[in-house]
Amino acid sequence: MTAGQGAALLVGAVLGPGMLVLPHLAASAAGPASVLAWVGLLALSVPVALTFAALGARHSDGGGVASFVGHAFGRHASAVTGWWFFGAVPIGTVAGALVGGQYVEACFGLDGTLAAWLIMIAAFAANAAGLRTSGRLQIGFVAVLVALLTAAVISAAPHADAGNFTPFAPHGLAGVASAAGVLMFAFVGWEAASHLSAEFEDRTNGLVRATVVTLAVIAVLYLGVSITSLGVLGADMTGAPLTAMLETGLGGAARPVTGVLALLLTFGAVNTYLAGAARLGAALARDGALPGWFAAGGEPGRTPYRSLGLLAALCLPVLVWAVDLDLLMRATSACLAAVTAAGVAAAVRMLPAGRHRNTAVVGTGMSLVALAFCGVYLVVPAVFALVAAAVLSAGRRRSNATGSRRTDKNGI
Repeated sequence: MTAGQGAALLVGAVLGPGMLVLPHLAASAAGPASVLAWVGLLALSVPVALTFAALGARHSDGGGVASFVGHAFGRHASAVTGWWFFGAVPIGTVAGALVGGQYVEACFGLDGTLAAWLIMIAAFAANAAGLRTSGRLQIGFVAVLVALLTAAVISAAPHADAGNFTPFAPHGLAGVASAAGVLMFAFVGWEAASHLSAEFEDRTNGLVRATVVTLAVIAVLYLGVSITSLGVLGADMTGAPLTAMLETGLGGAARPVTGVLALLLTFGAVNTYLAGAARLGAALARDGALPGWFAAGGEPGRTPYRSLGLLAALCLPVLVWAVDLDLLMRATSACLAAVTAAGVAAAVRMLPAGRHRNTAVVGTGMSLVALAFCGVYLVVPAVFALVAAAVLSAGRRRSNATGSRRTDKNGI
């Protein structure tokens, strides 16, 4: 594929439906100073994105970040990283469904929580039936989101009021750090670059060029949306800022269109993440990081029903009890920030000495700082790390017990 096609895939990996609500959550945490959090995380994205591009160019591997971490730090670290991602999916997909629910409520008046339930049920049903969001369709969803964000910025920008930027930092630096914690949700996905290198016509420079283009697109969109939403709506913007911006610029006709598109975008993202996580669960079971019973159906062309059922069981209590969107996004951000930090740390060990390793060192340091912004929510990846360690330990005990029984049976 060309660098342009690769950039489209990377934009799709980084840009998601979280952008429909993150300007509101960040502004609630830091006021207009949330712009500083956007800028800081964009600065973090540069070394992280370039590191994963360099890693993919040298070590093409479809196994995900957990595979790279395993090569660098061993099986236990790989299992922990896999659990960070697998555990984040039930939290993050519910958060995504709630985002879609907020837009459905804002645009059509249907209860947002009910809409979130319907989105999750539809996504699980689609996966159980073997229906996947194709790569082209997913890119189409992303193209729609890019068009929506661009239209919102262009149409609403003339209505911006400089008075909405004062006071600039009502919650001080602590508010900026809090905003950065939730915005990590919008800055994951760069690791997808490491799996694309073998697909480029120009295997030497194609991935790097696609990464640079993606960085430019993401920077323009993120800064454009964050600054315009603050200027037009103020720090007390609604939970559906994209709808409010489009209504400001285009009038009430934008409301139903935005609602339908937000619903489709959300369903596409939730469906895709559940499909990938179900296969990840089967792979974790195959490698001993989940009970082996969940490995069934992980082969190409089959549906991992048992792993999918485990995801459904994990999503259910999140939907029932943890319906606070800010909490869910911060918990997901903490897990995915840990995955990113582990990936760039692995790159430090795997890349040869020189410019790329130095970039990985910078990316690792900045990722650890960003991870610290997650604060108390770091307890979530810590719990998943303990779960991974417990499952691996139980697997070793079962293996040792089986070996002992075989030894006794054979009289050796």
